[in-house]
Amino acid sequence: MWQNLIETLDKLGGVYDDLAVLGEKKRSALIDSDMKKLSDLLEEEKILINKVHKLEQNRIELFKNLSKSNANLNESPSAKNFYRSAPSRVVEEKLFALHKRLVKNVQRALKLRDDNQVLAQVALDAAQTTLNKIGGATVEPTYSGKGAGIVTHQKNFDFMA
Repeated sequence: MWQNLIETLDKLGGVYDDLAVLGEKKRSALIDSDMKKLSDLLEEEKILINKVHKLEQNRIELFKNLSKSNANLNESPSAKNFYRSAPSRVVEEKLFALHKRLVKNVQRALKLRDDNQVLAQVALDAAQTTLNKIGGATVEPTYSGKGAGIVTHQKNFDFMA
């Protein structure tokens, strides 16, 4: 079972690395306003996220089974304490290395996600501004009760003609 845990952590680290690479591609697509590429990347991201969910379920199941077979572990030990109960020093070191890689990759993927959210919001704001210019919308210098700007629209066309 320990070998299964090693393989699962290795795969999980790889998928998070793939998510980080995908996040960098999404950043480029957002900067270039390439919506087709962004759409394709989002489809790839769904596949990777499904892999993460499956691997996480597998990891949790392995933790439960290994903790049942080891009386020294309680039901929810920290990962580091759990790894210290490995059957050999080699396995323990491998688990710690994989854990360190996983943490690094998760943090990298989360940072890219946060950065991309900012870029996506900027892109949406720019699109909304452009659409408002086309439609003749203006924002009043006061705010509504909900803290949002009050938008008015000019009547550009007379449909009664």
